[in-house]
Amino acid sequence: MRIAECFVGCCGWSEAQARYFADFRAIELQTTFYQPPANAVAARWKSRAPDGFRFCMKAWQLITHTPSSPTYRKLKSPVGESESDLYGSFRPTEQVALAWERTREIAGILDAHVIVFQCPKSFLPTRENIRNLSTFFRDIKRDDRTLAWEPRGDEWTANLVRGLCAENRLIHCVDPFEADPAYGDSLYWRLHGRGSYRYRYTGQDLAELDEKLRGQSRLRGPNYIMFNNMSSGPDALRFLQR
Repeated sequence: MRIAECFVGCCGWSEAQARYFADFRAIELQTTFYQPPANAVAARWKSRAPDGFRFCMKAWQLITHTPSSPTYRKLKSPVGESESDLYGSFRPTEQVALAWERTREIAGILDAHVIVFQCPKSFLPTRENIRNLSTFFRDIKRDDRTLAWEPRGDEWTANLVRGLCAENRLIHCVDPFEADPAYGDSLYWRLHGRGSYRYRYTGQDLAELDEKLRGQSRLRGPNYIMFNNMSSGPDALRFLQR
C-alpha cells in the first residue's frame, strides 16, 4: 500500500538544534505562537537546516487567542485593557491583520510549508466567530502555503468543520487519537499525549498510529505527524524507527 510522503517531527526543539536537524526532517515552531522571533534568528535557523528540511509554524496568538489567555504573558509588549477586544478570534481589526503580516513575514524567511492556526477551547462556533474566521481566511495573502486549522471542543462538529475547511481552503488539524480529520488532501496530526501532556506513547500506541496513517493512503500528501507531548523527541524517534 502506497503512503504519501510523511514528515515526522516535534512541536518545538526537543533537543539541541544540530542534533534535531540530524534526527528529523521537519519541525513545528512554537515560538512563533508566543512571540515571533527576530528576522535574523529565523534566518539563522533556515541557514542551518539541511536540504529538504521542512519548517512548519504556529500562527501568532494575537490572531487566534484573546488577551484573557494566559499565553499572553509571554508577549514582549503587553496588550492594554482598552485594546483587549481588538485581538484574537480572527477579529476584523488592524491588530489582527498586523499579527498575520508578522506571521507571514517569518513564514517567508523560513519558507514554511504549513502554518497552523490553533484555537482555544473558548473559541466557540458562534455566528460572529464563524463570520470572522471566514472573512480572515478570505482576505489574507497566503503565498501558496498550506494552512491548517485546529479547532477545539465538541461544539465544532465534523460537518461544520468540513464545510468551513472546504470554503476557506484549510486542512483540518487533529490529534488522531482524539478525532479523524474532517477535510483535506493531506494530513497534519498533532499528538498531545493521550489524556495528558506527560503521557509517553507505548509501542502499541505507535503501532496504532502507523495503522491510522496507512488508513489514509488515499490522500496525496505530503503528510505531517508532530509530537507535542513531554517526551516528544524520544517518541517521535521511536515512531520513525518502526
